[in-house]
Amino acid sequence: MLLSMTGFGKGVAENSSRKFTVEIKTLNSKQLDFSSRMPSAYREMEVECRNLIASRIERGKVDLAITVETLGVNSDISINIEKAAAYKAQIERMSQELGLPAPADWYAVLLRLPDVIHSDSVDAIDDDDRATLLKAVDAACDALCQFRAKEGKKLEEFFATRISRIAGLLTEVPKYETERIARIRARIEDALAQIPQADYDRGRYEQEMIFYIEKLDINEEKQRLSQHLDYFTETMGTEPGQGKKLGFIAQEMGREINTLGSKSNHAEMQIIVVKMKDELEQIKEQVLNVL
Repeated sequence: MLLSMTGFGKGVAENSSRKFTVEIKTLNSKQLDFSSRMPSAYREMEVECRNLIASRIERGKVDLAITVETLGVNSDISINIEKAAAYKAQIERMSQELGLPAPADWYAVLLRLPDVIHSDSVDAIDDDDRATLLKAVDAACDALCQFRAKEGKKLEEFFATRISRIAGLLTEVPKYETERIARIRARIEDALAQIPQADYDRGRYEQEMIFYIEKLDINEEKQRLSQHLDYFTETMGTEPGQGKKLGFIAQEMGREINTLGSKSNHAEMQIIVVKMKDELEQIKEQVLNVL
């Protein structure tokens, strides 16, 4: 089965004093690219959260967001007036220097800026909070993996359709091969006929013709392309984490299709090759999203 690297997962866990909400967003990336946003008091747990997420999703661009809500009526909430004043002074200076209008609603702007509102102050993280936060992260990973599996199923159907189309186009090639060889031979003989008083060894001519036609033979390319198509389909059905391998197979498919095009010397076969390239390009674009 396939897993998509693009996904979203949300997890919530709470204890007697706090509620933790964790959101994880992922995009495609060759390695694990991790970034996080969380209250400063919980920053010491970033490494633990990263290790837990890395063990679940392997690779991708990961954006982790953690919010903490204190339960009950004793929530500690305060406004950092000094920080708000500093933000306001800088915004006014930016407005003057860049010729921009001042905000119509200062409260809406300032209260959204970092560290203006302090809530749920925590001096030290106890074991209960630590376990609850990791539980929320684990739940978010579960939701993310489900999302990735669902998107991976769509990718699998997408690839299966494109592979089937390329295989169908490949079956159309043989009907043009006999005509293609006849055309090549006729074109060479017509060219020789245009040369006045051309004198050549007929036996040598036949040998060279056979050699030239053998160079244009595409049976090996057809066979290898067919094998690559089967291997791509087979790989999709194995364990997750085959994205890079599928990318390599797609590259090999491209080489065989390009060789078919360069050897074809036939208008209808060139059209078939162009259609194959179009389907393969769509595969290459989407295979980047596969884990």
